[in-house]
Order: sequence, then structure tokens, then C-alpha cells
Amino acid sequence: MTTRLPSDNHATMLAQFRWQVPASFNIAEVCVKRWANHAHTAQRTAVITHQADAPPISHSFAQVQHAADALSHVLAARGVKAGDRVAVVLPQRFETVVAYMAIWQLGAVVMPLSQLFGPEALQYRLQDSGAVLAVVDAVSSPTVAELKSSCPALRLSIGVDAGSGDVGFDALTQNEVEEWPLHPSLAHDPAVLIYTSGTTGPPKGALIPHQALIGNLTGFVCSQNWFGFSPTAQSSNAHSHFDHAGLPQGSHAVMWSPADWTWTGGLMDALLPSLYFGRPIVAWAGRFSAELAFGLMQQHRVTHTFLFPTALKAMMKAYPHPASQFHLELQAIMSAGEAVGDAVFAYCQDQLGVTVNEMFGQTEVNYIVGNCAMNGDTMDGVGWPAKPGSMGRAYPGHRVAVIDQEGVECPDDVAGDVSLHRFDMHGEPDPIFFLGYWKQPEATANKFTGDWCRTGDLATRDADGYLWYQGRADDVFKAAGYRIGPSEIENCLVKHPAVANAAVVPKPDADRGNLVKAYVVLAAGFAATDALVQELQQHVRGLLAPYEYPKEIEFIDALPMTTTGKVQRRLLRLREEERADSIRLTKG
Repeated sequence: MTTRLPSDNHATMLAQFRWQVPASFNIAEVCVKRWANHAHTAQRTAVITHQADAPPISHSFAQVQHAADALSHVLAARGVKAGDRVAVVLPQRFETVVAYMAIWQLGAVVMPLSQLFGPEALQYRLQDSGAVLAVVDAVSSPTVAELKSSCPALRLSIGVDAGSGDVGFDALTQNEVEEWPLHPSLAHDPAVLIYTSGTTGPPKGALIPHQALIGNLTGFVCSQNWFGFSPTAQSSNAHSHFDHAGLPQGSHAVMWSPADWTWTGGLMDALLPSLYFGRPIVAWAGRFSAELAFGLMQQHRVTHTFLFPTALKAMMKAYPHPASQFHLELQAIMSAGEAVGDAVFAYCQDQLGVTVNEMFGQTEVNYIVGNCAMNGDTMDGVGWPAKPGSMGRAYPGHRVAVIDQEGVECPDDVAGDVSLHRFDMHGEPDPIFFLGYWKQPEATANKFTGDWCRTGDLATRDADGYLWYQGRADDVFKAAGYRIGPSEIENCLVKHPAVANAAVVPKPDADRGNLVKAYVVLAAGFAATDALVQELQQHVRGLLAPYEYPKEIEFIDALPMTTTGKVQRRLLRLREEERADSIRLTKG
């Protein structure tokens, strides 16, 4: 018999929540235009640009809208029309927000592209999408220029820095500009095309509708501990705080995340929800470091953040006791991308004074599972406890289950595929769903089993409805007949002071099928020695099952990471397979 945890309002919140999706809905209108057009909010800060060696620069909603109107005129004059794909190859900066809003005002589709992409990655996405135009800066302009000849649909590039692009656009020097008439987008019209990399085959373009932003709001508000709201509401109207009302004047809420605004985490989990509620977000285009993160949050009085586990691990190792050096005003931390693990969970709780709310989602169906621990605040009918190491539960409006290969829900504590149903518990359509993969109807169909959309991530569900991450379906492996999920072992390794980060993969073995191997990044001040290998092995053996300890440990300077901060275990796994093949050929 499972004991109900205290202050648990999850069931009530799910039962009483109802989606309210208007027929017409445009992200540009709800995130910027409505604030800019209201006298009381026009001068409210929208974007704060952090500068390492200079004072920050703030831009208001009115300034964003003015520049977006000007850029919409430029885009339209160059032939951009509703439905066209427009690439935006910019980092976190004021002009990125301007570009997004200008494109959506036209009814066109934003295709965010990371500056970390190499020429081949950019070329594939530009070609496959048929992008007609690209917005670039001084960094991305030369690469895009070289690719134009191989991308026949790409007519020209617009540069936001001096000397960049075929056509220049300075968002800050626009004079009188006629207001751009907002395109009457339907809620299910396409808004964003984001390419997501799988384990096999080329990346697939996930087409995201405008209404997906609405679908993200319940998770955002819950994981960000109500994002500065102070509701006196009863649980019966908790869902009313996900509407267009915005935040009350005088409340202090500032968002920052190192997550790039060109991928789903930065765009849908930080930038757009913050603007939707009329609150500022800090932009920083430089490299991440633990010192930068703490210093930036202190300087800008950041209250809400999304920090992926890799970042939190780095911060934990660099500053075990940050309160002795930094004064922070954090009210909420959301984390996603990898399993947080109880070591990071305890650090956030004990040293940062915030219970980290883990979240789970993916580009196709984002922000569907997580926690709403409320950081100890008292709100009637709001929130539910976080269990250390758990992904959390379904957010209001989402029907989530762990299913088997046949689409049947798995019993408690049995691993299966985390999946989202097309309809919520009341039988209403869930607005968070992607529209499909760009020009890949078969891949779209394969994503579903009936009305269940499979994420490809494995988890178990406990008797309280909490999900426990087991890894990607393709990351789980068998060693000596045992099923091995890498995340638990990695979390255990990171608890050791010598380990900054770790990744666990199978190493082919003739007798056991696979051995458990760990790639370890050492923390500052530690050296790679045989004695440390044995110490780490004993550390894991003392905390986990005997078959889970890494039989082999290899020290590495840095783990291969995706642009979204996830460890690319696939590359490490391929390295082990190639080494095994080489040994077999040598012996053969």
C-alpha cells in the first residue's frame, strides 16, 4: 500500500484542467504585439542582453515590435509569404526575437538553426526545408553564403551585423515604420520547423504549430513554480493562470537559460513562455561556464531558469557552496535533457535553496512530464512533491503512459516507452502535438501506435504515477544477461568528487555479450590513475547492483554532446564497436 505524499494536488489539477485553444492564434501576437500595443506594458523590458565587459542592454516590447514590423516589410518585399520557411541562424540576441516575430507576423515558418552546425548540417536543413531566405549575423553569414549555390530555393540572406548577409538590416536604426498587419494564423497552422537528429538516418524536420505554445504553458508554469504568480485561487480554478492574463505589475520574474533559442528547449521552454507572460529574458551568446552562470544570475536577479543536468553538474563541481560567493534570488529551476539524478537534486535543494523540477519532453511533444514542487511555497490546490531522481508526472492537459510494443499500458515498475495520447483525459485534443515530419509521412506514421505518440524514451511508472527514466530505447543494453540503463550508473559516478561527468555504454565482449564501460571526465584537481579506476569501481559496487559497476573505465577530456546538451552515447558506442572489430580483424 503506497502512502499518499503530503501537499499532493496532482490528481485534482489534472481533473479540473481544460484546454482553451482559440481558432485563430499567432505566436507573434501573444508574445510581443499585445504587450507592445498596450500603454501599460509597451515599455516593459522584454530582452536583457548580458555583456561580459560592459553594462547590459535592455529592449522593451515596443522596441521589439517596432523592429519586427520593419523586418516584416523587408521580408515581404523580398517575396516571403505565408507558409514559406525562413532560416534564422542567430544566437541568443535581441535580433533573434525580432526575426522570429517578423516571420510569424507574415504567416511564414521559422526554421531555427544553431551556429554550432557545420556546413553539411546547415546544407542538409536548408535544402530539405526549401528555405527561401536566411537571417544571419557576422558568424553565420560566410557559411550560408557558401551554401547558397547548392540550395536553389534560398534566394538571399539578411544580415543583422555590419557587412553580413546579402542585405543589411539594423533593428536599432529603424525610423518611422508602418505597423505590419498580423497574418490571421489558425492555431493549427505551422509556425516552427525544427530538425531533430535520431540514432539512424538523416535528421527529420518536426513541423510545430502555433498552438503548441499553448500546449507548453501548463508544464512551463508548473515547472517554474507558477513563474511569479501569487494566486489566492482555489484548486478549482488553478487552470485559469495559463490564460493570456500575464503577470501582475510589481511582481519580479526574470528568466535566463543557456539553452540556445534555436532548439526546442531554449525556444519553447524559456524564450517564448517568458515573453507570453510579459516578462524579461536574459540573452547571452557566449560560452557557458559555472562562473558565468552564477555571476549572470546574480547580476540580473534571475528568478527562474532552465539548466540542463550537464550545466548543473559543472556548477556543483565548481562551486560546492555557492551561497558563500553569490547572492541569488532563484525561485525555480527546471532541468531536462538527461536524468537529473539525486546528486544534482540534493545540491539544488541544499545549496541553491530550490527543489529542482525535472521535466521531460521532446521536439515533437514537448513539456509533457515533470514536477511542480513549488519550492516550499503555500498555494491552495497547486503543485505536487518531487521525488529525487524521478522525471515527475504528467502535466495538466496531457495524458501520459508507459506502454509496451503493442501499445498496452505497462504495469507499475515495468519499463516501457513513455508515450502521449492525442486526447487528454477529458477526450479533448491535446494542442502540444507536432503536425508531422517534413515530407516524411511514413516516419510520422511510425511515431504513433494508434493514438499514442511514442517518445522512444524508456521509463517505469511507480504506484504514485511518477516516472523513472531508464534511458533512450537505443541506449539500454544487456550485459551478461542483465538489462543495463546507463543513467543510474552515470548518476552514481557523478556523486564521486573526482567525476565531473560520465557516460556509460556497452563494450562488446565475446563471453558476456557486452561489458559495462564508463567514459569519465575528471573534476579539476584529479588525475587519471589505476588506483582511481579501482576506487570508482568500488564506489559504484557499493551503491548499485554488482552487475552494474563498470568493468572498464576510460578517462576522457570531454564527452561528445549534442547542441541541446545531451550526451551522444551513440558515438561512444560506435567507438567501442569499431575497436572490437579492429581487434577481431587483427586476430583473424
